[in-house]
Amino acid sequence: MSSLLQAYPKGFQVTSLTPLQPNFLHIFKIQPRAPRTPSSYYKPPCLFMSFPTSSNHKQLKMENPIWKNPHFFPLLLTCTFFLFPLQPSLSAGLQDDYIRQPPRKVVVAPHLRSKSDPQQVHASLAGKEYMRISWVTDEKDVASKVEYGKVSGKYEAMAVGNHTSYHYFFYSSGKIHHVKIGPLEPATTYYYRCGGHGPEFSFKTPPQTFPIEFVVVGDLGQTEWTASTLSHVDSKDYDVFLLPGDLSYADTQQPLWDSFGRLVEPYASRRPWMVTEGNHEIETFPIIYPHGFKAYNARWLMPYQESGSTSNLYYSFDAAGSHIIMLGSYTDFDEDSAQYKWLESDLRKVDRKKTPWVIALLHAPWYNTNLAHKGEGESMRKAMEDLLYRARVDVVFAGHVHAYERFTRIYNNKADPCGPVYITIGDGGNREGLALMFENPTPEVSVYREPSFGHGRLRVVDESRAHWSWHRNNDSDPFVADEVWLQSLTTTKSCWHNTANTDGSKSKVNKVEL
Repeated sequence: MSSLLQAYPKGFQVTSLTPLQPNFLHIFKIQPRAPRTPSSYYKPPCLFMSFPTSSNHKQLKMENPIWKNPHFFPLLLTCTFFLFPLQPSLSAGLQDDYIRQPPRKVVVAPHLRSKSDPQQVHASLAGKEYMRISWVTDEKDVASKVEYGKVSGKYEAMAVGNHTSYHYFFYSSGKIHHVKIGPLEPATTYYYRCGGHGPEFSFKTPPQTFPIEFVVVGDLGQTEWTASTLSHVDSKDYDVFLLPGDLSYADTQQPLWDSFGRLVEPYASRRPWMVTEGNHEIETFPIIYPHGFKAYNARWLMPYQESGSTSNLYYSFDAAGSHIIMLGSYTDFDEDSAQYKWLESDLRKVDRKKTPWVIALLHAPWYNTNLAHKGEGESMRKAMEDLLYRARVDVVFAGHVHAYERFTRIYNNKADPCGPVYITIGDGGNREGLALMFENPTPEVSVYREPSFGHGRLRVVDESRAHWSWHRNNDSDPFVADEVWLQSLTTTKSCWHNTANTDGSKSKVNKVEL
């Protein structure tokens, strides 16, 4: 690596993904510096590991050849994987016609508790009146139980769950606990302790009726920008955190999953975090790990069984008159797939009189005027857009593109007052930087777009109105750069005529305000 940087000192950028310290396996990302011309090709990064060295030997001697180092073969496998990517979903997003702004440094959260104490604690909704508490312990003998109650230090109830663990090459996870607790009262603060050890945590359950506020953050990662985004999110109360894919950006480096869990714990342990997968969760490896999502499924268990799904990669849940659908961009979605059939059934069950708002989240956007990841969600759009349109889904959130963009209501690539509002919000704080290049001129269906880091808030006021705002990250305070009032399609009577008609051009509707 040093010879490469000496030969081209201005041509490459090196980012450390792990803290630099003696006798430690260091992981670096090496990539060409961003070109000055938008049309220049921006090559994908690769990872480089430096081996731990003895404090008494600054250089490896010939009598101790490199291939005898215990880290040599993991390094060889990892570099082979990143230098010659075999899965299109990870490499297809690197276009030849856009560049990214340099990211901020990766933040690695240390493990400061004992082996029996819980770490990486996070909560998620698990069916009506229930929550799931998930955490990790290094000690294998810790019980998978949660004690909880409405008064700090007084635990009137206890629930027992299950646990899992996994191996990924030479990495072995801790004991991953999942415990479902309840029934719980709405809009109530509960105090809880995991496994009978360690600190006390608390969370607040969502309200049963309007208003309810969702925070939406995509492509979160674990950088200084991530910390800034989470700080801004935490500056104002909310009820549910929605994340449309790309969580830790571990990309097969499993210790980064642990670091991510510790980084988000102060937030994810206090409000339910509902997530779906992105391309950075795939983590496949030919022959050895062909199916992917090993770490994601083990660590972030979502209520897929409670919603009738057969896969943790797609599910739905209800919260205060809102039905939230989390779709999987990286599992089968054609008409013959299990996901398509589940979505069709799930939408059919929604009673819009009781649940006037329907919101969908996925990773790869169906509509996108940024040059990054252009067209990557098109096949899924063609397969599933009719289902969402006929069901009169109100809003569709996506990530993947590292910028913010809000569209008007759309169906079949045209403005349609009965289609969903599409919003791309892949700007949480990832280590890859921002996608700066948009199409020019701006298409009429794109209302607002900006390549900045930030987060969004959807406050559903009642059965007919919701307020959406996008908060740009400034170093000190978030700034509301875009906002709009949305009207639920449930209250738009003209949109419920001929709902079986999938031809937007023939749909007999009248234009309404968003």
